[in-house]
Amino acid sequence: MFGLEALELARIQFAFTVAFHIIFPAITIGLASYLAVLEGLWLKTGQELYRDLYHFWMKVFAVNFAMGVVSGIVMAYQFGTNWSAFSEFAGSVTGPLLTYEVLTAFFLEAGFLGVMLFGWNRVGPGLHFFSTLMVAIGTLVSTFWILSSNSWMHTPQGHEIVDGIVIPVSWMAIIFNPSFPFRLAHMAVAAYLATAFMVGATAAWHLLKGNDNPAIRKMLSMAMWMALGVAPLQAVVGDLHGLNTLEYQPAKIAAMEGHWESTPGEATPLILVGWPDMQREETRFKIEVPYLASLILKHSLTEPIPALKDFPPEDRPFSPIVFWSFRFMVLLGLLMIACGFWSLWLRRGGRLYQSGAFLRFVYYMGPSGVLAILAGWITTEVGRQPWVIYGVMRTADAVSNHSAAQLGLTLTLFVVIYLAVFGVGFLYVLRLLAKGPVLTEGREQGVGGIGHPRTPARPLSASDEGLQPGEKDQLGERN
Repeated sequence: MFGLEALELARIQFAFTVAFHIIFPAITIGLASYLAVLEGLWLKTGQELYRDLYHFWMKVFAVNFAMGVVSGIVMAYQFGTNWSAFSEFAGSVTGPLLTYEVLTAFFLEAGFLGVMLFGWNRVGPGLHFFSTLMVAIGTLVSTFWILSSNSWMHTPQGHEIVDGIVIPVSWMAIIFNPSFPFRLAHMAVAAYLATAFMVGATAAWHLLKGNDNPAIRKMLSMAMWMALGVAPLQAVVGDLHGLNTLEYQPAKIAAMEGHWESTPGEATPLILVGWPDMQREETRFKIEVPYLASLILKHSLTEPIPALKDFPPEDRPFSPIVFWSFRFMVLLGLLMIACGFWSLWLRRGGRLYQSGAFLRFVYYMGPSGVLAILAGWITTEVGRQPWVIYGVMRTADAVSNHSAAQLGLTLTLFVVIYLAVFGVGFLYVLRLLAKGPVLTEGREQGVGGIGHPRTPARPLSASDEGLQPGEKDQLGERN
């Protein structure tokens, strides 16, 4: 297919399915916590505004959760179909870690998800809030185990290789491998940022369309507070992650920076833009800032950072992809930070909801969190190459014995089916977002919507089971 070999097609297929899958868990992680906050604020303040927002975002959460489960199952099967050599070699580590994820996170989510989606009018508010909290915690527990397994592939430890098979020696060392804490924090914060900008963009779109009400304003306000607090925090976490990568995966750092040679005792400049040429072994058309790379990564003005020529050609990641995906991620992060501080400046002037330029900026920043996550994963995974387990097993040795024709066919089927199925899901989510939250005042006037008797009971509109005015006290008595 297009002159590609079986290994390249297997990598493209896995990258394609992961790119689709990672979007849904990221949004699910952020929305689950957001829903817990909204329900908690409703119980604390009694303001119907928070309940209305809860039911609105519940529908978006339900669709994302469903698509995340489906895409995750498909992706997991590829370990056995396309990467059987890897599964045979390292399955004694990755298998149990993924099993722990099922036994803890999946069971926790499955146990309380039904109550969360369908129990609003059937259980007391305390139990329902507890269920929402458990689902939110379950998404984070799932992240814990998935990131632990993936991080072990980047910084493997706690194992021995006996007869060509990985044998676990210390599960604590395997689970809490050196890169795991930084990658877990980086991913969790990224999920919250992605959700914040999705919420903020939705609110900005409605305000630009003239749909100005307290619920829309609250959405924008909460999203911008999150951006203001979390975007700078992500920069700090990213810096710590970079220092950890420098220690354990220096070749990845060299590819990210696009440096080919370093001089002892001489600081390394930061290349802002350029094109790393793998054949000529140089970065062409580069624009540099003196000393800055050493200052960021070594916190020194004299110590150089690793260069690509420090590693054999066969051990070098493909720098052009890593170089630009990293810069794209950083650019989006800087725009998020700028958006947060812009919102603070407008908030102090009382113009947060009236500035057309700011609202358009927030609207266009809507997909920035998801795009930053994808760029970060490209940087991480392509930067690990040519290793599937860094320093232990090469990607070329992990692939199954399939022909290029077979993998080309399955890749084509994946593209067609994924675009059809998840394309419909994506359009449905956009329709939900375009409708906006239905306020309690509207329901009292018999307009229909969340909780109204005329709302159909469909599986993907489980959150339509809203609470009628006055039912809150009844539920309180039941609880």
